[in-house]
Amino acid sequence: MDQNRFRQATPEDAQALLDVERAAGIAALGHIFPPGMYPFPSDEVLAKWQTALTEPGVRVLVLDDDGADHSRLACFVAHDERLLRHLAVHPSRWGAGLARAAMDMAVAEMSDPRLWCLADNDQAIGFYEHLGWRRTGRTKAADYAPFPDEVEMVLPRD
Repeated sequence: MDQNRFRQATPEDAQALLDVERAAGIAALGHIFPPGMYPFPSDEVLAKWQTALTEPGVRVLVLDDDGADHSRLACFVAHDERLLRHLAVHPSRWGAGLARAAMDMAVAEMSDPRLWCLADNDQAIGFYEHLGWRRTGRTKAADYAPFPDEVEMVLPRD
């Protein structure tokens, strides 16, 4: 994957970031957030992106989806100095190596990388562990109902 194809997101990307996060979240997390009981919090997530895109010290890198209309993103990763805040790949692009490319770029720019992941998101935890991330034993409640547990993970550096 050519990492040079990723670009810094702009405030105009907020809706596209929401679209990818919603598509990936509904596809991957329906067992945690059943859509009939917990509709995707679009307004809150859009507000989160609008804030993150202007927050000092936060990098949001996106990859435009060449195979779709020009308003869609294939992948994004957001991080600050230490925390990987968000990572998602549009479900139509799962398995293409985009998540790994995004992670590699983010981690290269971070010191003492950490992230929080839903405890029951086995696919994501397996992916992170495959890349060398380890659980710290710390947990917290997620920001959205039904407030499932999240686990903290770190990437040990040699």
